[in-house]
Amino acid sequence: MNIHVSSETGRLNGVVVHTPGKEVTLVSPDIKDELLFDDIIFETDAREEHLAMIDIFKTALPSGGGVFEICDLIYDAFQKEDARAYFIDLLVHRFPEWNLTPIQQELGMLSPNELLEFAINGRTDGLRGFSIYPSPNILFTRDLAAVINDGIIISRAAKKARARESMLMDTVVEYHPLFAKVREQAFRLEYYDSIEGGDVLIPSKDLVLVGMSERTSFSGIMKAAEAFFKFGIKDVLIVDIPKQRASMHLDTIFTFASHDECIVYPPAIIKRKDNVVCLSKSESGEMVTKLMPSLHYALEAKLGHAVNFINCGGDLPIYQSREQWTDGANVFALAPGVIVGYERNTNTFNTLKENGYELLNQFEFIDRYKDKSFNPTPETKLAISFIGNELCRGRGGARCMTMPVSRES
Repeated sequence: MNIHVSSETGRLNGVVVHTPGKEVTLVSPDIKDELLFDDIIFETDAREEHLAMIDIFKTALPSGGGVFEICDLIYDAFQKEDARAYFIDLLVHRFPEWNLTPIQQELGMLSPNELLEFAINGRTDGLRGFSIYPSPNILFTRDLAAVINDGIIISRAAKKARARESMLMDTVVEYHPLFAKVREQAFRLEYYDSIEGGDVLIPSKDLVLVGMSERTSFSGIMKAAEAFFKFGIKDVLIVDIPKQRASMHLDTIFTFASHDECIVYPPAIIKRKDNVVCLSKSESGEMVTKLMPSLHYALEAKLGHAVNFINCGGDLPIYQSREQWTDGANVFALAPGVIVGYERNTNTFNTLKENGYELLNQFEFIDRYKDKSFNPTPETKLAISFIGNELCRGRGGARCMTMPVSRES
């Protein structure tokens, strides 16, 4: 598979996901806040909802496309002794407070499956009762990395509760054959900086948006910008967003539905002014910065065409805030103008209908294309809803739960 992403909405060919497992059941009310969860999740329903979302993807993917479970990729990488040692070394040095050094040799003796179980669930029978916290946020694979053109940024999580996920993705990129092509162009930040995939959006092969959020630091953005330029990006738009739980990443308040339409949360996107800085490089190689009056202005200026902003939640502020909280602005594009999102965000879907989108639920979409290939045209506009009443307890929508690794240009 050609690992390449140069658009938020180019037809999806390959995507990395994680279907919820035991790790979410191991989150108790006592530790949920420390693990960045607002509520505890019922594993059985969450799995069913997630698998239904994957069924939509599999129906929409072209021949040769693939849905990759991150745990399968980790397991494959862990078949190599060097990969297991690489991950264990990262773990021991990143978490000195866990005092893993005395059991480092025992960790190295775990089988690939046992080490995977320890990495995700925080426990395994092979360690005689030793345990750490589980890693339930791996559900949100978007935050593990971002493929940009022919390169890849390995995320560096801001919160320690998610640091293990970055190490797992680092190991997969370093040792799994799927990422062989981009391995030499992988970019990693130091531990004291942070950048997460939910803050990185790719409108075109020349342009990247990065949210400066509670999870992505200014220094992380500036260092990552050097990698963006090496990957062929010409302009980086830094978008300053509210530093709060409801808008932890840029994609919780802003996502692309097509190359010229976006779903936006108005209070944080339309009403914010002078919160965008454009980074570019001069011919001499110096960094050039320019303040821009709004995200809408900046996008139209850099893309060279009009961009339509569609309100998450419709026109009423009460529905905008309610549906932003349940990820109405966090849609995922399967192709230009073909998006998926939680069905509970009814006002968002009705607003999409007003903007020319045909509304289908997950069952209608799969039934329509079960006996024929899905071949969208440039005129296709579909908004596909799926049930996510349990999944949305984790505060992440369809884009949060997907890391595209291959899209058509």
